Amino acid sequence: MKQLLRILLAAVGILAIVAVAAVVYVTTFLDPEDFKPRLTAVVKEQTGLNLVLEGPINWSFYPRIGVSVEQARAWLPEQDQDSAAFAAINRAEVSVAFAPLLRGEIAVDGLTLDGMRLNLERDAEGEGNWEPLVERLSEQTNGAAETVLAPASAGPNADAGSLAVVLNIASVEVKNADIRFRDEQTQALWRLQQLNISGSNVNPVRAFPLKAMFTLTKHNRLDAEVLERAPDITSDINLETRMRLGLEEELFVLENMSLTTRTSTKTDSEPQQLSLKAAEMVARMGEQQLSIKEGLLEAGLRNADSWQGSLALALAFGLEGDWQAQTAQFKDLQLTGPDGLRVSGHLNIEQMLDAPNYRGQLTAAPFTLRPWLARAGITLTTAGEAALSDVAMTSPIEGDAEQFSLPRLSLVIDDSTFTGELSAALDGSRLAFDLAGDQLSLDRYLPGEATAEQASRGLLRSAFAQSSDSLLPQSVLAGLALEGDLSIDTLIFAGLTFNKPSLQLRGDDGVHRLTAFESGFYEGKLNATGQVDASDSVLEWAFSPTISSVQVAPLIEAMSKETSPLRGRFDLSGDLTSLGNTREALTSNLNGELTAHLKDGAILETNISQQMCELVAQLEGEGTVRDWQDDTRFEQFDGTFQISNGLVESDDLLITLPGINVQGDGELNLSSLAFDTHANARLVDTADAACNVNPRLAQLPLPMRCEGNLSDARSEWCRFDREAFQTAVVDLLRNEAGDRVDEEIEERLGDSLDQLDERLGEGAGQKLREGLRNLFN
Repeated sequence: MKQLLRILLAAVGILAIVAVAAVVYVTTFLDPEDFKPRLTAVVKEQTGLNLVLEGPINWSFYPRIGVSVEQARAWLPEQDQDSAAFAAINRAEVSVAFAPLLRGEIAVDGLTLDGMRLNLERDAEGEGNWEPLVERLSEQTNGAAETVLAPASAGPNADAGSLAVVLNIASVEVKNADIRFRDEQTQALWRLQQLNISGSNVNPVRAFPLKAMFTLTKHNRLDAEVLERAPDITSDINLETRMRLGLEEELFVLENMSLTTRTSTKTDSEPQQLSLKAAEMVARMGEQQLSIKEGLLEAGLRNADSWQGSLALALAFGLEGDWQAQTAQFKDLQLTGPDGLRVSGHLNIEQMLDAPNYRGQLTAAPFTLRPWLARAGITLTTAGEAALSDVAMTSPIEGDAEQFSLPRLSLVIDDSTFTGELSAALDGSRLAFDLAGDQLSLDRYLPGEATAEQASRGLLRSAFAQSSDSLLPQSVLAGLALEGDLSIDTLIFAGLTFNKPSLQLRGDDGVHRLTAFESGFYEGKLNATGQVDASDSVLEWAFSPTISSVQVAPLIEAMSKETSPLRGRFDLSGDLTSLGNTREALTSNLNGELTAHLKDGAILETNISQQMCELVAQLEGEGTVRDWQDDTRFEQFDGTFQISNGLVESDDLLITLPGINVQGDGELNLSSLAFDTHANARLVDTADAACNVNPRLAQLPLPMRCEGNLSDARSEWCRFDREAFQTAVVDLLRNEAGDRVDEEIEERLGDSLDQLDERLGEGAGQKLREGLRNLFN
């Protein structure tokens, strides 16, 4: 046994001495420069590349055997060597471990590429300059390169492949690589700079650590002047993982992968940060499949113009992708972010390469939308401070590369819940929805600090306020196809309650129609149709409202928060047109006609008939003994309003009370909100008159004048027109005057004129006396 051991040790020693002697001989007596022609010939045969070795080829011996090449460049067969090389390298080195050589194995100990440069190009037809090279390499047999590299001195039957190659590289390192990709199709230049890759213990059996880092840049144009400027996109990319290779199965596995990027553009002041982590990423190249387990995409987004600091978002997911079947499944999606953002769901994609379409489910837990709108540049100054602070949704989602839809949407906005469906084109060219809601209070979403009461009182002022802001996005409407249906059980707007309102919107080719609007409104009905034509440079509007049997009293009380002075049912109808896209333009271009009617009406807690009859009785020298009601009932209230370029005029206002007719006219300027109206009340002796009227007094009007501005206090709007009344009385008495004018005035009007002092203001009766005397003197 001992002698056998001695023989074996002696044999190993002899083999070692022979191997060492052979290596010493090769590295000492063989000039590596003699190997250059053979190496360039092999590259030419195998790849078609024209290789030029400008630097030396060096051997290394202890503690490892290696060879290095410096300053090598290669051109494609059709390239001129005066042009930029297809590939170049400053230095390449390969070393093999010495001990495995004694066992007849080649164990690559180290592989280093320093300063590699690669120029890739794709022409306008989409053909890449690397494609012929790839095709040629795929045609070569596995052992061809090894056989052709065998030294000529070994004889024609030499086979370098007789040595077993053990793929267990202790160190792989790529340093300072530079890869350019010039794309004529997209007119873009991509570049990987400072590419560094390092790996250790690279083998096909076990996972090994791998690191890579580089800077990716992009120019969006190939113009020479543009290429001299800073890139449009710059991204610093780092990858750390453990890679496992399955060469026979064409399998690549990345374990505990971490990929980080810092990307900026020419206009960015700070870079956007992304990080992709995964417990395992498996790429099956032969089957064209990719799977990711426990993926996590984290983003640190910045926008110096819209918000301060970084916006942290995180998307957890799992992925199963099959490129042959053109399918992908995103599982266990969970998007989280600040302000309570939590969106979960799943997504399945089919026909991924030909005509992508997807289906899935999305659920957003309650979160506050206000800060997200602020980040999007939308500043909210809503009446309700908590508006949009509780938003949630859930729905299936489906779509393709052009559109998406939420077919069974359930949307919660604060106290409101909407259900139905919604779909839209991704380019904004189409919008469709059919939603039903339980309740919605628009007052909390009104701009400004206004309360609902202030909003209702200022409804007319705000509706016609001067503003240069565009009301609608005309460019969007011009190309939008619209189909929308909305219904709500209860809507509150400007302090007013709308019962079961519903609307239908239809639009195409820039013309958008309100085909129907219906709502219960204070025991009556609201109906309207209209349209907006955005096909031209100036918006054209048309609107036809109808109000039927609306109770005036609760409407006024809702708007003013005070007891209504009127009751009755109000009707209104008409047609309106206008031009423009600002409030100022719409107001100044408003034209049309409205007809109003009040039925079953009354002035509450005031009997004008009683007051007029008592005045008549005093003028006649009599008294009244009738029992009077507390209210003044309207027999008729009618008016037609003509609107011309923002000026509302009417000359046929008519109010009929028992024994009294009121006729008037007036105008309202919607631009300035200034108004001026006149009304004359006359006593009439009819069958249902409140009192007997002297025919002479039927000629006497009771004039009122209302003027001012809608922004003024209402108490300052209207007044009794004393001058007009005095003139009417004088005219009446002038016609009836005789020789006893002075006595008649004092006898018949003394008490009445005293009461005029009380009703119309101190001194009014005395002035009337003096005027009458002067007239008949």
